[in-house]
Amino acid sequence: MDFDELLSRLDLSTKIRLLTGADMWSLPPIPEIGLDRLVMSDGPIGVRGEQWSSADPSIALPSPTALAASWDVDLVRRAGRLLAREARRKGVHVLLAPTLNLHRSPLGGRHFECFSEDPYLTGEIGAAYVEGVQEGGVGTTPKHYVANDFETDRFTANVVVDDRTLREVYLRPFERVVLGAGAWGVMTAYNSVNGTTMTEHADLVNGVLKGEWGFDGFVVSDWTAVRSTEAAAMGGTDVAMPGPSGPWGERLEAAVREGRVPESVVDDRVRRILRLAERVGALRGPVPDDGAPVDGVALAREVAERGFTLLTNDGLLPLRDVRTLAVIGSAAGEARVMGGGSAQVFPGRIVSPLAGLAERAEVRYAVGTDPRIRLSPLARPATAVFLDEAGGVLAEQPLATAEARWLGRLPPGVDGDRLKAVRLRTSYPAEVSGDHQLSVAGVGAFTVTVNGTAVFDETVELAGGDPAMAFLSPPERRVRVPMTAGETYELTVTHPAGAFGGMAFVSFTLGHAVPSPGEEELMAEAVRVAGECDVAVVVVATTPEVESEGFDRTDLALPGRQDELVRAVAAANPRTVVVVNAGSPVEMPWTEEVAAVLLTWFPGQEAGTALARVLFGDAEPGGRLPTTWPRRLEDAPVTNVTPVDGVVPYDEGAFIGYRAWERSGRTPAFWFGHGLGYTTWSYDSIAAEGTSVTVAVTNTGPRPGREVVQIYVSDDSGRWLGGFDVVEADPGETVITTVFLPERAFQTWSDGWRTAEGEYTLQAAHSVADPRLSVTVKI
Repeated sequence: MDFDELLSRLDLSTKIRLLTGADMWSLPPIPEIGLDRLVMSDGPIGVRGEQWSSADPSIALPSPTALAASWDVDLVRRAGRLLAREARRKGVHVLLAPTLNLHRSPLGGRHFECFSEDPYLTGEIGAAYVEGVQEGGVGTTPKHYVANDFETDRFTANVVVDDRTLREVYLRPFERVVLGAGAWGVMTAYNSVNGTTMTEHADLVNGVLKGEWGFDGFVVSDWTAVRSTEAAAMGGTDVAMPGPSGPWGERLEAAVREGRVPESVVDDRVRRILRLAERVGALRGPVPDDGAPVDGVALAREVAERGFTLLTNDGLLPLRDVRTLAVIGSAAGEARVMGGGSAQVFPGRIVSPLAGLAERAEVRYAVGTDPRIRLSPLARPATAVFLDEAGGVLAEQPLATAEARWLGRLPPGVDGDRLKAVRLRTSYPAEVSGDHQLSVAGVGAFTVTVNGTAVFDETVELAGGDPAMAFLSPPERRVRVPMTAGETYELTVTHPAGAFGGMAFVSFTLGHAVPSPGEEELMAEAVRVAGECDVAVVVVATTPEVESEGFDRTDLALPGRQDELVRAVAAANPRTVVVVNAGSPVEMPWTEEVAAVLLTWFPGQEAGTALARVLFGDAEPGGRLPTTWPRRLEDAPVTNVTPVDGVVPYDEGAFIGYRAWERSGRTPAFWFGHGLGYTTWSYDSIAAEGTSVTVAVTNTGPRPGREVVQIYVSDDSGRWLGGFDVVEADPGETVITTVFLPERAFQTWSDGWRTAEGEYTLQAAHSVADPRLSVTVKI
């Protein structure tokens, strides 16, 4: 397509209008050249679309850390294809994913949204994700470019990092997805690197990304990250989101007319947008549909199973001859299937561990303890009523739960100029008599009524300096309301709302909790139930206050009294399995007191079905740790995530993750690459020719299984992951795999990539701490 001819038909004002969002999620159409709206949507576990609500449900895959735990690029590519189909169903052209930042510190708040501590594994999984999505005709924006590996003061923090570390560690995954997978977009980060904010970083955007790597896609800012006119325009950012307000528009047009920004800079950006539009079918015709059906539910379950990581097992798993199963923990009844923040989607169904296990055995459930700080949204169908100034109804929209969220676009039929309030309406049939708790989570004025009587009428203020938290993690207020079993109560929440600058911003929930007998009684009940059953399954979890966008963690402890609960249950029943429902490392001081520990990460919508299949042996837990898990936070060699005088120094250089652990001489709870299956493997032979390594392995156990053959490269400076492959074999079967190591595995950066000639040891390993075979090569 002749983009220059299309450009010649646009005046300066129109070209500049195309560089800023028309609203929260899209770029404007230009009908005269055949350009449709270009719609973007958050990922990375599903496609939310333009509305932040349950009105249009999305498939919810497991968290990116779980994807990486599979070490299975083919599986990840299939997941990408599913996401592409979801995007096209929702009219989305660009998925704002994947996240390629690293697990530099276990305290990183968006750890769950990233793949791994290792830049090579991150790059390989990220490339498969990008390829899968883009094969479906939908663009990706690998993010957040670059060194956005923490959340504290994320808008202003300055990362100080030397050039070698930046190249070998933090830029490497981006280089892989740009040069290898051909990403069509990249998103710049909020933070600065070595004193320059990333939306203005000409050296890293124009110089490295667009120049050295030859990137021909578009560079989109993180939302509200562009804060300047000329510096951002000259720094390489192509699209400032959201819009239409912001530092570009008329100000950028004036800068061009006055000669401060060359018009050729604008033309280059428009050309990139047009190229993107052609690729995704928004310029003169849609991309043909391949017509291949994808069973999203089945794939979500398969991804969960492949990512589940069995950390310990004394032989209890897989379960056999189990009649009664004690299922314990608040997260068993209400699984945390995804992390908080922009990664949130609204699945059409969620299978809890309790529901999944109830299909396989006689289940007895006990809460034990509830660590959640906030009440969950009332799990009842609700209606959002949009009101004008006189209280007239503009529109109504059904909701799956009592959660009202719209960011950017209001539902069809709602006139933002006339909208003055949103009322959430639902009913609740009480099953237990006593004082129930109701809560409102949101910012602003709220009135809550029960059967027409106001029980709460206050204004809730936002503390802190991150305005995104008003939407992503707003404060909560509670009220107690007496209810009688058998009675149905009509509940409403009314909140003043409207559109600001043409964009909607509505975010509040109505939470609920039944009367509780108290923590001691709940704990005692859990112990009693565990002692009466053949096996106890305790599901422990983090909470949205621990893992979410917008803040970092302060410790690695499980919230509340969950450690105490595990120990009490294990004392009552030695056949106790602990299921860890967390997106990132937690301390587990009880691992030697229980029969098995299974890490399910944030497992997506099919959590319970996958859990039942893995625990009862229908599927093998296929996961291997993509990051090292500390025994205690104080043992972790790299933890700093809080800027001091605005700066986070990456003084550790390339030594993060397992490389830092090995250099420190400390032993973690579980090493990078660790994970058990339901069979055993022997490593029989290894041979190397140049940079390819051939390994023979045999399934020596009683059942079919999968093994992740990991190849580590080492010299005098340490060890690092050079390659890997997933193999499958029946009992007694030997399989041979050849792993081709990339050139980068033998290179260092010093004003350019240099192959470090010399001898290297190549290890075939079950994990970084469990090498089985080795061979020496000379490069």
